[in-house]
Amino acid sequence: MDITLHKSTIQQQSSIEITGSKSESNRLLLLQALFPEIELSNVSNSDDSNLMIKALASKEKVVDIHHAGTAMRFLTAYFSVQEGRETVLTGSKRMKERPIKILVDALQELGAEINYVENEGFPPINIIGKKLTKNKVSLKANVSSQYISALLLIASKLENGIELTLEGDITSVPYINMTLSLLNEIGVKTSFENNTITVYPSKANIKPLVVESDWSSASYYFSIVALSAVGTEITLSSYKENSLQGDSCLVEIYKHFGVSSNFKENSITLKKESSKINSLTLDLKHAPDIAQTIAVTCFALGVSCDLTGLHTLKIKETDRLVALKTEIEKLGGRVDITDKSLHLKTSNSIKELVSIATYNDHRMAMAFAPIALKKPIIIEDAMVVSKSYPTFWEDLKSIGFKISQ
Repeated sequence: MDITLHKSTIQQQSSIEITGSKSESNRLLLLQALFPEIELSNVSNSDDSNLMIKALASKEKVVDIHHAGTAMRFLTAYFSVQEGRETVLTGSKRMKERPIKILVDALQELGAEINYVENEGFPPINIIGKKLTKNKVSLKANVSSQYISALLLIASKLENGIELTLEGDITSVPYINMTLSLLNEIGVKTSFENNTITVYPSKANIKPLVVESDWSSASYYFSIVALSAVGTEITLSSYKENSLQGDSCLVEIYKHFGVSSNFKENSITLKKESSKINSLTLDLKHAPDIAQTIAVTCFALGVSCDLTGLHTLKIKETDRLVALKTEIEKLGGRVDITDKSLHLKTSNSIKELVSIATYNDHRMAMAFAPIALKKPIIIEDAMVVSKSYPTFWEDLKSIGFKISQ
């Protein structure tokens, strides 16, 4: 379903309640499967988390996780330690093009029994669960943090834990720290010194856990406030000032766009303080998921940006660097990309009613939506947002966006 976002002006003050973080939810759901006594609340209502819940509860041999990349990585590790169970883990056509070899190699190094069903290095994979007793493994440090987190999440259930050595410059450190913090929160002992992460075999010390709302989802409201009139405010819940999520760096980044952030109890209020904005240079290696939001914000405000540290964007739901270049240029922008960076030139105008392709990528749909505060825009396959934020369009309507099919 395609939708049209008409030129809109949002309310001066509004509030939105955002579902639990997909990143935190999927980690905690896997831990809950390993330690069933864990109680969770505010779990994400995203497609990815629902697929994770369904997969963890499945008794079928074939488990299909569709487009859910996090689920593919985490479940590869999970099913490798389900002793005596055989599982074929598969997904969508795009998922079968997304590499899994780095994680499979690491699990095999620990003793896991995993074979490729179709193409070497890619899903689907056949996993025969067994007891893993080896505990030393190494990975290149610049790989997706989800490979690293997948190993860390199962580690406390292994007889000898895991000692994971990361070789080189580590990317996405906040996501690794999030995994370790959640393990610590349930009583699992860990250490992260230099480039070595150790997770010790542990019993969980269980207490009820509340999933923080998703900072990646909050990014679209930072963008909306940045594109709005001075004085505009949006309050979002539930957010913590000392968040585990890497994308909470939005608070600092959007100061550049004149947006202040004020925490009170479990909410954050974003306010447009100033309209004076300069060009932006950012290394996003620790928070690549907000690159699309930032690039579109800069384009809509008519300022240039240089974003680096984006090498993981090529293996997401789509090649996000190519997709961003294509869609921003349709709107009249000028973009250069490399395999790990994006360079946006200053643009003075935005074309009207351009139809934005979303490439089965929820973030493409949501990142481009704020453009409607400047010019009307069409979003193709708009319900792709259900992957991470099913109520996104309803929430935009509630703050003043005019949307029609």
